[in-house]
Amino acid sequence: MKIKDNKNTEEYYFEEGCYIRELWNENTDEDVSVAQARVNPGESTKKHALKNTIERYLILKGEADVFIGDKKGQSVKANDVVIIPAGETQFITNTSEKDLIFLAICSPRFNIENYREVN
Repeated sequence: MKIKDNKNTEEYYFEEGCYIRELWNENTDEDVSVAQARVNPGESTKKHALKNTIERYLILKGEADVFIGDKKGQSVKANDVVIIPAGETQFITNTSEKDLIFLAICSPRFNIENYREVN
């Protein structure tokens, strides 16, 4: 059994346009990673895609519009889960007046080599 205590896990700004706390991303567990993301009010992440990685957003706080592929944006709120297929373009816009906070759950685990910004 392994337990990771995240009380001292610090948040950092990621090039995608949000703040990240890596809660679980271990090379000993290639199957999954979990990060807490925070997007400031009125801001959006950059349009991007994750090669060979399925991502799920579990919205914890706030409201947002999420855009996947060429589909029209959809509104999401706390307790919603968004599934983003591997390779699909994506971005999320915080539409509330408070921070948008969500978990980004990736399988296999997030690897920076799979991240690509899309114009």
